Amino acid sequence: MNFIALKMLVGNRAKYVGIVVGLTFASLLITQQSAIFLGLMTRTFGFLTDTALPDIWVMDPKVQYIDDLKPLKETESLRVRSVQGVAWAVPLYKGLLKARLPNWTFQACKDVGLDDETLIGAPNNAARQLANLRGSDAIIIDIVGAKSKLARILPDGRRVPMKIGDTMELNDHRAVVVGICRVQRTFQSQPVIYTTFSRATVFAPRERKLMSFVLVKAKPGQNLHTLCQRIRRATGLAAYTGDEFKTLTIRYYMKYTGIPINFGTTVVLGFIVGVAIAGQTFYSFTLDNIRYFGTLKAMGASNFMLLRMILLQASTVGAIGYGLGVGTASALGLLTGSTELSFRLPWQLLLFCAIAIMLICAISAALSMWKVVRLEPAIVFKS
Repeated sequence: MNFIALKMLVGNRAKYVGIVVGLTFASLLITQQSAIFLGLMTRTFGFLTDTALPDIWVMDPKVQYIDDLKPLKETESLRVRSVQGVAWAVPLYKGLLKARLPNWTFQACKDVGLDDETLIGAPNNAARQLANLRGSDAIIIDIVGAKSKLARILPDGRRVPMKIGDTMELNDHRAVVVGICRVQRTFQSQPVIYTTFSRATVFAPRERKLMSFVLVKAKPGQNLHTLCQRIRRATGLAAYTGDEFKTLTIRYYMKYTGIPINFGTTVVLGFIVGVAIAGQTFYSFTLDNIRYFGTLKAMGASNFMLLRMILLQASTVGAIGYGLGVGTASALGLLTGSTELSFRLPWQLLLFCAIAIMLICAISAALSMWKVVRLEPAIVFKS
């Protein structure tokens, strides 16, 4: 019976291809839009992913997400350092500066100031170049920014990437590139500049308070949540673990931006289109083969056996459509990996898409099942 069901399925080439194309389009739309959404959400806390060494981030209590910068007094790092259970606490500056490039164009950059003594807060792959920051006016830039937004544009339109030894101006101060590193892409996709804390405060516009965060490492055996509470009580500042800070950032973007609604609408439309195309085509396919189902029923086939045949047909086109859609989405993600497009495809998203396609196939099959269950075997004798 399974063989007969598959022969019936591929026998009508036009409807078979139509169902597969509809499911492929739905799978592609759901997977791609969901992957871009996850990629954008991952970029919102990309800076936290790069700065993985600290256990706890201490900040102003009114900070709502990673780029909501509310400066602290530098003495706050000393207060945090005195809390029981803290192994070390270092300051970190994070701000937005305008860089004047050698071709006299301006580019907004994220400036990160690392602790002068330990240089804690830099991305892991920049470890070999950190010692170069001890030099005069030294900065390290990210590789994507060096090749794109910080690149020098020649008269013929060609871009010359910024390299080690090049200079720029940050707030009318000379800065020399002494290293190039790879960092996680950020939500705003601005170039990232690393330097020492004291030099960053010189580059930054003058303010009474300039420290953005205090990075804390807990002593061995300390419970991080308990230590966060202890820091809050002792200093009155907010203290979060890395994962809590990521959650706080994502919650802000989910609540106060239109990103979830925009991408959610596209995913829902993909699901509806899949149901409409696959359901209508699969139901039409069943009507075209109703005489064959009636013949099988007249020969003694039970409703359960006929329903199993329909489920096999729906599962087959669902698996093919899902595979083609996910494969196409993955290929597009690989092709756009070096562009500004964000794309993240974890296994959980593949499972989510599989469940969505399964539901589309179930709804499509249910329409046909209802017709087959009510089918009278005598239909094969009608003209």
